Amino acid sequence: MPSRDQEQTRRRVIEATIELLTREGRDAVTTRAVALAAGLQPPAIYRLFGDKDGLLDAIAEHGFATFLASKSLDLDPRDPIEDLKAGWDLAVEFGLANPALYVLMYADPTKPASAAFTAGMEILMGRIRRLAAAGWLRVDEELAAAIIHATARGAVLTWLSLPEDRRDPALLTTLRESMLTAVTNHEPATQEAGPIGAARALRAALPEQTALSDGEQHLLEEWLDRLTLGR
Repeated sequence: MPSRDQEQTRRRVIEATIELLTREGRDAVTTRAVALAAGLQPPAIYRLFGDKDGLLDAIAEHGFATFLASKSLDLDPRDPIEDLKAGWDLAVEFGLANPALYVLMYADPTKPASAAFTAGMEILMGRIRRLAAAGWLRVDEELAAAIIHATARGAVLTWLSLPEDRRDPALLTTLRESMLTAVTNHEPATQEAGPIGAARALRAALPEQTALSDGEQHLLEEWLDRLTLGR
């Protein structure tokens, strides 16, 4: 287990790296430059992070943890759609406020998800399950998560790719509204005829029930998935 001094040194290196990344870009982040900025010798970077890739992974994880800490979790929002919009806006605002860090966080989508990223996705899945339970969800929960995440990330990266004089706030608003149209119904589906909305609502509520055995719950989930996906 790292000592307190090691943890403090590690934090100092991470802070120095983020400052360097923000000020001069990713190409400026070398082990020598980071060590100089943190007041250390280069070998200390290797002892703490293994190599430059290990350092960048730690910076990305710090970014996800910082974003996670900024999220507020309402387990019973008055309006689940407004709650989803607020969460989407928060993700986009974080990216726009931390452009260099955000680009680094999503630089390699093939890497295994970090603990902080996974925790953030669980918060998103909670929002989606509340939409489903209320009959608002238009698509499967996993597809909804992919659409929400992809539109927020695409909004940030597209905005950052544009010259400043071409950055129209309507782009962000339109992408958010497109996301809402893709994943939610205009009215709760459970008020309409047909089994799909009811199946989605019941599927979302299953984790809260205790009357069924694990085997029974698994079988019911399979049936509900068939109804909601139409297969």
